[in-house]
Amino acid sequence: MDARQCIILNLGCGLKTSDRPEVQNIDWSPYLWLSRSRLVRALAPIFLDEARLQRLRAVPKNILVYNLAKGIPYADQSVDVVYHSHVLEHLDRPIAQQFLAETHRVLKPGGILRIVVPDFELLARAYLEHIELCEADPKLITNHSDYIAPLIEQSVRREADGTARQKGIRRIVENLVLGDARKRGETHQWMYDRFSLQASMNAAGFHETTVWSYDQSWIPNWNDRIGLDAKADGSPYKQSSLYFEGRKSH
Repeated sequence: MDARQCIILNLGCGLKTSDRPEVQNIDWSPYLWLSRSRLVRALAPIFLDEARLQRLRAVPKNILVYNLAKGIPYADQSVDVVYHSHVLEHLDRPIAQQFLAETHRVLKPGGILRIVVPDFELLARAYLEHIELCEADPKLITNHSDYIAPLIEQSVRREADGTARQKGIRRIVENLVLGDARKRGETHQWMYDRFSLQASMNAAGFHETTVWSYDQSWIPNWNDRIGLDAKADGSPYKQSSLYFEGRKSH
């Protein structure tokens, strides 16, 4: 596969986009559609603190605004690579399976789906290891909740994380305009380990499903050229993640 001649979809991209001409960044986040509104941009300094204002202004321009709940806006067998990071766990399980089937539809035969999700196995092992440490040293119990939070906090969250840190009228307005955490798609609806994700991908028609690290891929020069799973210093963009790829049959 020649990455320079590929069509690569970066679905649910958020603020992590690629400027490469072969990459199409697609998202439908509140920040994205708010940033496209002249009225919102004019009123933003009144209702947003400096950190939130800078985040709104930092929304990349190279994003196709599209609601992926309506499907992927590409024809059958028209793209070479589909990528999404920390998206699948935000979908209800039946919807997630439909989403995987939709990625299979748009991929060319032999095309690659690359998925990044929080690694439930890794998080669970860290939790269990900390239980043993607490048994050996009770003083560590003080921060034991830090090992529970990555497993369930984002599934039970009611108020959006950023909004919860706002004060006064700003907090009220954000909740009224944007809704709670679930309405914004911020909550986790499921978690995946290497076995459950493999089963879901196989059910959607993918084969050769393989676990990679953030800097490994079937896609040539994945991070060197496209750079979606690494920071500028070369470290992982998303910690505690599971990286999985599968192919569509020829």
